[in-house]
Amino acid sequence: MLNLFRHCFQQLRTYLTARSKRLFSQTAILIWAAILGFTGALTTISFHELIKLIQTIHSGHSGDVVDIARSWSVAEKLIIPTLSGVIAGFCLYLASRIKVDANSDYMEAVAIGNGRLSLRQGLLRIVSALCVSATGWSLGREGPIIHWAAMSGSVVGRFFRLEPRHMRLLVACGAAAGVSAAYFAPIAGALFVAEIVLGSMATQVLVPLLTSSAISYITIQSLGYRSWLYEIPSIDIVGHKYIVLSLVVGAVSGIAAPLFLRYLDKMKQLFSALKLPEPISLALGGFLLGCLFLVNPWVAGKGDTLIHSYIVQTWSLSGVFIILSLNILSTGFSVGSGAVGGVITPVMLVGASVALLIVKTVGLWSPEAEIYTHLFILVGMGAFLGAATSAPILAVVLIVEMSHSFNVIAPLILATVLSYYISRKVTNKAMFAVVEHRDKSDEVRVALSKLKIKSLINPATTVLTPQHTMNDVVNMFAEHSARYIYIVNDQQEFLGVISVQDMTRALVSQKDLQQPIPPDLLERTYIEPLNIAMSLDQAQDRFVNFTGERLPMVDLQNPPHLVGVVYKSDVLRKFSELKRIMDESSQAAADIRLS
Repeated sequence: MLNLFRHCFQQLRTYLTARSKRLFSQTAILIWAAILGFTGALTTISFHELIKLIQTIHSGHSGDVVDIARSWSVAEKLIIPTLSGVIAGFCLYLASRIKVDANSDYMEAVAIGNGRLSLRQGLLRIVSALCVSATGWSLGREGPIIHWAAMSGSVVGRFFRLEPRHMRLLVACGAAAGVSAAYFAPIAGALFVAEIVLGSMATQVLVPLLTSSAISYITIQSLGYRSWLYEIPSIDIVGHKYIVLSLVVGAVSGIAAPLFLRYLDKMKQLFSALKLPEPISLALGGFLLGCLFLVNPWVAGKGDTLIHSYIVQTWSLSGVFIILSLNILSTGFSVGSGAVGGVITPVMLVGASVALLIVKTVGLWSPEAEIYTHLFILVGMGAFLGAATSAPILAVVLIVEMSHSFNVIAPLILATVLSYYISRKVTNKAMFAVVEHRDKSDEVRVALSKLKIKSLINPATTVLTPQHTMNDVVNMFAEHSARYIYIVNDQQEFLGVISVQDMTRALVSQKDLQQPIPPDLLERTYIEPLNIAMSLDQAQDRFVNFTGERLPMVDLQNPPHLVGVVYKSDVLRKFSELKRIMDESSQAAADIRLS
């Protein structure tokens, strides 16, 4: 019976694969995007329900992780996070032992891979993320949710044996659906993949991503889940003084966000230096988190509960400072120990805390500044996220969609744009490795495109003066097997060349080889020298119509002086390097096109 089922399955797969071009035409791809949007919503719901199940197992009830942490005894606050770290670490250890030819990260699969995601590794990493998310680790749920949704796109592509460009598109649609369902933000879901993962806003890319995001949002909302995360009171038109304060928040975020990312890297390096196995490393991280839970249970979880509290409750300046410090530590322990999870929500929490600190500080001598505290909290979240992700458009749209507050747009845009540019001046550090890879590729691409040909100068070895004899010319041709010998005077002024053809004719005419080089043997029309001000593009154009391997390089003086030679192979090598970098940085965005 099992063999019959396998046979039928293979027959169906073969039949459908043969018709994959029709199934993934320009119109049909939108249907697949909608299907993946629906699937993405279901995976998001499944992740949340599994977290509730795990919470019920270890605590007897489910709900807000901060409330659950408050209900734990002293021993439970230490044991539960530590034990979850052991289980999560063991899952990661098993995942690392799986040898596959597919990507383990959905961003790499879309941006620089072929769209194939390892299903076994992915499931183990999701289980690992479930363990830490359900026990109060300071990591967002969006990471594993997006990965799970992206895996559904990879499953479809692998079943139909699709070519890489279609595989990447399906994985991208799944990821967009995951973001949309996780944050109830359909536009931000598409922008997340377009701006961060692909680095492209092309219509061919955005249309299926928007379709998938919209269906995911509609599905999760229809099933009774909340339609937004951070609801704030109505905001009137904001005066110029509040715009100035928003710019202050943006400037501070632009400096603080890169520092926060560097801090997370340092924590990773610190745990890595211990060289502990994954289960022990995560157990250590869990124990340290448990110690923070003893100090203040508010640090439990990814931070959305604390952000809600900032909006609806009154916090003191010292209270915000203490909880911010504890949350920075908890996020560092979570990320540094190697736990799987997202960092978008923790980053927004730090941004909200920084903004609240600024408002509280200003409020010490100007109490009216605290009237719009909830507005500045949203501004801080967006500014910090925009600086950390190097995706200001995504940050603005995500905050607006999560809060349904459109009056916050103007100060939010100004703060986020300012924080983005300041962060770029401070460092090129970004939250996601794919963004850093693309930035570095862009930097190298720009540097190569501006590269002057003078950087490829080699010494000229086939050089003689008019005082040399014809015999010297014969010997040099024989020694170097060159096509041209360059002639310069005592001041290194370029006089012309002697070609091997002209020298052959001179020998046939039985010229005296002991006489100096005759002026009529020099030619200036055979080759047009390069000059040191030329770019690679200009040099390549000169080599296109030249059959030789090298060209002389002269300076910009009049008359010009010979400074060396440039080889065609060096020019071609540089252009090949430039093309490879450009292909790598734009491959996914260029390949994901509707057929």
